[in-house]
Amino acid sequence: MKYFIVVIFASFYFFSCGKKEPVSSAITPTNLTLNAVVNSNNSGNVNFTASATNAVMYEFDFGNGIFQNVVSGMVTYKYFASGTYTVKVVAKSSTGQTVSAAITITVSVMQTLVWSDEFNSNGLPDGNKWGYDLGGGGWGNNELQNYTNRLDNAYITNGTLKIVAKAEALNGSNYTSARLLSKSKYSFKYGKIEMSAKLPSTAGSWPAFWLLGDNINTVSWPACGEIDIMEHVANQLNKIHNTIHYPGFSGGNGVTSNTIVPTATTAFHKYTLDWNSVTMQFLIDDVLVFTIPNNTSKPFNQPFFVILNQAVGGNFGGAVSPSFTNDVFEIDYVRVYQ
Repeated sequence: MKYFIVVIFASFYFFSCGKKEPVSSAITPTNLTLNAVVNSNNSGNVNFTASATNAVMYEFDFGNGIFQNVVSGMVTYKYFASGTYTVKVVAKSSTGQTVSAAITITVSVMQTLVWSDEFNSNGLPDGNKWGYDLGGGGWGNNELQNYTNRLDNAYITNGTLKIVAKAEALNGSNYTSARLLSKSKYSFKYGKIEMSAKLPSTAGSWPAFWLLGDNINTVSWPACGEIDIMEHVANQLNKIHNTIHYPGFSGGNGVTSNTIVPTATTAFHKYTLDWNSVTMQFLIDDVLVFTIPNNTSKPFNQPFFVILNQAVGGNFGGAVSPSFTNDVFEIDYVRVYQ
């Protein structure tokens, strides 16, 4: 009986020991290096190589809001805008431990001027480049102006385009203004578009520099996509809004940011969109202020046309000053580079 008990106990001990799993140790990557070779042909291409002992994955942050996971540690990335970028990489081991490194690179990207209006010829805007939206009715935002194609509301003198909003009755509206657009005359897909302008300051004015998708007549808005490169409402003086609209993000639900420009209504400033298949970057006076990722699920991968307008009042423009008589949205140029 004693022997039987001993055998039973010994067997239990043997099989219990056999079931124990070895405890795995955490693995930490070491010796991480990150190198970059910037192509000298101004293409924007940069070849990155990251290497670390015990790493199974590398996560690159290219310094412009874009991230990419790379198993090999080697990747070529194309920058679409010149600039200095801080690139970071995180090396990960099979057990999830990480180490990181960073480098700074300077990239030069050559872009060519492909379309512009310098507004150097006095009189009406160039009819080969601009048409007009006409009429009133609120324009979907309860706006108060009636848009015209009159010289009173849009004209060129002394090298700048003036879009003038006026307090005057016309066809049921109490204000007039102009809305110029390049639809059916010029559109583009990707590149850099910029405008130099001085903005109106009277409460109720609402100037904008923006783009709409060429397919608006077939898919309607917001499915066509909208990119607001510059919006300013004088009720929020000197606050510049950058916004995109598309399905799920229309109306007041747009993807948006804003920047204070203290002299927006007293001096000319440059408002820029740098746009490609992976990002939409908004700049003011060549300083990056907002980046939005782009991808194939969004409607921002097709040609868009240009709009310049000054609205009055409305859901966004707000209350109009009782002393409003007229105010000017003054534009020095619009240029497109690719």
